[in-house]
Amino acid sequence: MAEKFDIVGDYVVVKALENGVTIIGLTRGGVTKFHHSEKLDKGEIMIAQFTEHTSAIKIRGRAELMTKHGKIRTDTD
Repeated sequence: MAEKFDIVGDYVVVKALENGVTIIGLTRGGVTKFHHSEKLDKGEIMIAQFTEHTSAIKIRGRAELMTKHGKIRTDTD
């Protein structure tokens, strides 16, 4: 019988405001490592979820994030 994992992490929506926005997933555990990355072009949207494997998301480039807590934009300077 396969193990059942409940994934109940929050979702984050990332909208690229320029070409080449990079989204990097970081692992949980004693040693934090990069485990996944995606590149978005202007106007593209990615929906990400925090899971048993992903504890943080790093975003490089101009982007807008939408969460249950509200919206935030990366610095434009």
